Amino acid sequence: MLEQDRRRRAYRLAAPVLSLAHAMRSGSPVLTVAAPLMRSEAEKRKINVGLAVADREEMVYVESVRYSRRVSWRNVVAGQRVPMELTSLGRAWLAAAPDESRRALFERFRARRRVGWRALSREISAAIDDVHRDGFCWAAWQPQVVALATPIAVTDHPVYVLNMSVSGAAAPSEVVERLRAPLLALAQRLRDAIAYL
Repeated sequence: MLEQDRRRRAYRLAAPVLSLAHAMRSGSPVLTVAAPLMRSEAEKRKINVGLAVADREEMVYVESVRYSRRVSWRNVVAGQRVPMELTSLGRAWLAAAPDESRRALFERFRARRRVGWRALSREISAAIDDVHRDGFCWAAWQPQVVALATPIAVTDHPVYVLNMSVSGAAAPSEVVERLRAPLLALAQRLRDAIAYL
């Protein structure tokens, strides 16, 4: 799994790791049903669509379809990790997490983000309330990128989180108004498809 770099006296991941990742993605029944639906929605609306799962305090993209017409410095790919507490993906997952898990994660976030934690914790709590009330939340943690996300909880599967995002100068309220219905509709289609696996 590792190859040695003698000059630097270090190790780096080797090709077999990529094989494992490919095997995971190609063997996933969830991705088999989700990827075509996500791609279709991204192409139809000219937006970015992602699907992620939680890993400790981060969210890991398991699928990412980038279709925004505006060039963004972020090129999100499957396997990429983003901070749970700052992103719509993470906040949507926290809304679906058991109370005990959420409390433990809040303690870790607080330890990691001492400066500004009070304001950030209010943002996270508001996003969790949004998910419970409206089914989704949104965040703009990167410049000129607005993302909406909703959890997909299906029995006997991990909680997945679906997001849609766009890059540009549009106000968050405009993006939310434009993407909320498509996000929730696609999430329901994925929920129904996953339930039959």
